[in-house]
Amino acid sequence: MPSSQLRFFYIQQVASEFVFSTDPGPKAIYKVENKNNELALTFDISWGETNAITVLNVLKKHGVKATFFLSASWAERHPRIVKKIVDDGHEIGSMGYEYKNYTELERGKIIRDLAQAKKVFDTLGIKHTPFLRVPTGNFNKNVLKVVHSFGHTVVHWSVDSKDWLNPGVNVIVENVTKNAKGGDVVLLHASDSAKQTAHALEQIIVWMKKEGYKSVTISDLVNNAHIKSKEIK
Repeated sequence: MPSSQLRFFYIQQVASEFVFSTDPGPKAIYKVENKNNELALTFDISWGETNAITVLNVLKKHGVKATFFLSASWAERHPRIVKKIVDDGHEIGSMGYEYKNYTELERGKIIRDLAQAKKVFDTLGIKHTPFLRVPTGNFNKNVLKVVHSFGHTVVHWSVDSKDWLNPGVNVIVENVTKNAKGGDVVLLHASDSAKQTAHALEQIIVWMKKEGYKSVTISDLVNNAHIKSKEIK
């Protein structure tokens, strides 16, 4: 009996709701039904270098592992930080190269962006990035198919910290702690524009440990998961 069940979804702009699908084509992960009280803390990075180091230091201090989704154009400019992410035992996922909304791009342009990103990660010694977070978070079935053709699975999120808005440390902490449950994928940012994330992260980790939650990578979260989905009508 598997310990978790993996949910997939497509996003459609219909009453702002998440719509699930049993379509045999590629799908996107947003959470796992998990009995082990595991959460996946995920960090997007597309700009700056100061916050990334600070966030990494907080994670290392508490012995917490996470998944970092990197814009390849950023990774290309900051190879030493990429190396630190790897050396600290975190997982790296892709966010493509230029951080553009894929739903507004022609198929050929998405392919070129993904190919350029792969070239960068290969050069940095990261030969396999199984997971991709679509730039801007917007995608549709066509985008999923192109991404899947590059060997990526799209990872969205089920808990949004809204840290990029810099609403205050307490608000960020509350956005996570009041909504997160075992199996959730938590969206955070380590770009320099998210100025309050590192301070909020300290409190989030303390809360997780108090409540018995463990932070794991996306790979660990979905390991041995069973697919569960709903058909799009």
